[in-house]
Amino acid sequence: MIYLIVKDLAMLEDIKIKTLKKSQLSEDDKRVRVTVHMGTCGIASGAKDVFDTFKGLVRESKARDVKLDTTGCMGICSREPLVTVEVVNQEPIIYEYIDAGKAAEIFDTHIKDGTVVSKYAFARGRECDMEKRLKNNGRIEGQEVIDDSIDGIEEIPYFSRQKQIVMRNRGVIDPFKIDDYIARDGYRAAYRALREMDRGDIIKTVSESGLRGRGGAGFPTGLKWKFASKADSKDKYIICNADEGDPGAYMDRSVLESDPHSVIEGMIVAGKAIGATRGYIYCRAEYPLAVEVLNRAISQARRYGLLGKDIFGSGFDFDIEVYEGAGAFVCGEETALIRSIEGGRGNPRLKVPYPAEKGLFKEPTIIDNVETLANIAPIILNGSEWFASIGTEKSKGTKVFSITGDIVNVGCVEVPIGTSVRTVIEEMAMCPENGKNIKAVQLGGPSGGCLPLEYLDTPLDYEPLKELGTIMGSGGMIAIDEDKSAVDIARFFVKFCSDESCGKCLPCREGTRQMVNILDKICSGNGTKEDIDILEDLAHVVKETALCGLGKTASNPVLSTLKYFRDEYEQIVE
Repeated sequence: MIYLIVKDLAMLEDIKIKTLKKSQLSEDDKRVRVTVHMGTCGIASGAKDVFDTFKGLVRESKARDVKLDTTGCMGICSREPLVTVEVVNQEPIIYEYIDAGKAAEIFDTHIKDGTVVSKYAFARGRECDMEKRLKNNGRIEGQEVIDDSIDGIEEIPYFSRQKQIVMRNRGVIDPFKIDDYIARDGYRAAYRALREMDRGDIIKTVSESGLRGRGGAGFPTGLKWKFASKADSKDKYIICNADEGDPGAYMDRSVLESDPHSVIEGMIVAGKAIGATRGYIYCRAEYPLAVEVLNRAISQARRYGLLGKDIFGSGFDFDIEVYEGAGAFVCGEETALIRSIEGGRGNPRLKVPYPAEKGLFKEPTIIDNVETLANIAPIILNGSEWFASIGTEKSKGTKVFSITGDIVNVGCVEVPIGTSVRTVIEEMAMCPENGKNIKAVQLGGPSGGCLPLEYLDTPLDYEPLKELGTIMGSGGMIAIDEDKSAVDIARFFVKFCSDESCGKCLPCREGTRQMVNILDKICSGNGTKEDIDILEDLAHVVKETALCGLGKTASNPVLSTLKYFRDEYEQIVE
């Protein structure tokens, strides 16, 4: 079979025009588009049955004016399955909590008869008030006209507070179709980097953008690339760290399932910047859909000549493969990840020499996480000044957070760095409607800390959060209501770290286990005030002496809860 080899911008533009023309709603042709959102969250909630129902109804009714599509997750996972219905000359309607029966009703009432099924429409909070906001002003082309009083996506705080860069294609493209990505200016940044920029230009642009690594440490991305570019070696590697394992974190999974080519394109640019010809995406095997989407995307990119030899006729060779991790949390640490790809046990090592000097197979290696790489193409296309205009003085751009816990809207959000914790929790996630108050937010997963209510106005930024004893981390955010025990929260996360410890260094192996034992004793009601003091001392020892990042941060949940909720510990042991 002969495939199209994309050689220049003209060919990218031709694919874009043809794809847009095919997908556009036309009053003379496809007047209605029905999109079923099918990320892992949607599929787990029954989205496949919903899709099959619509497919059967379209076939049975011979409705040639209905276009049925799929995309990845829209980002608000607690409302799944989600279905979007678009009609020419009208604002799209998003339906939530859809099943096969509701899908049939939507098909008969909205798609065929033109009346929005308001009781299933996406609403601001738990209770749908669409009935009050829908007005029938007549019909156009057989469809109900919806007036300006109806809330569109931009009027719903969950979406209106977001600024999407990493998630720019979320809910818009079919992740299994490379043409959809190209139609959204995909691979233009790769073309520019390969044909119009040299390695120095690329690194300068990324450096001046102020992009910091989104995996948790916040190290300047351009500086890391600069180190690797200067390393003298003919073999260099780019690794995408997709070994996302924090409890409550699923940002990377959402990106990979919804927009895999954004990561692939970022890796191509990174490869040119440091002189690497090979890349690996280290993805957890527990993410089967992400792995499937990635492998399909890589295969399609190869067929178009966007991976492999002489990409865009530039003389630059670069290819990628997916490496499935077995599920060890410690393999998210970059030296352990490298060891795993090499075929060894995923144990960390001292970071001197750094991977940028001697990494995979002892060659210079850059390791960036999914979100970092997804930022690269927009920076190359829009320029460093554009990206640097977003965020704070020290931290530029946006950050994706997965929000969960005692909230109404569970899902992924992307906000400018510097947005307050309160904005995300109260305005976007929305506090529960059960009369319970949020008392704390756990940031940064098991490596982070518990931030109490009085600090919710803290900006989501690396340094301000670190000063309070927590971290932004990779982006996990868990809301905790007043009924939850801070001691139980600490025990849960420390036990997780203890279970996931590789066992290589004594402080982490034994220290986390002993912290769990003390926390178990306290929670059982058999603890003493002396146990609290011992726990605190032990937490500091582990933090200061453990080998890798997992061990050094495993104490954070204990130290932060002791700092802000010590009274809860003392009440238990009294």
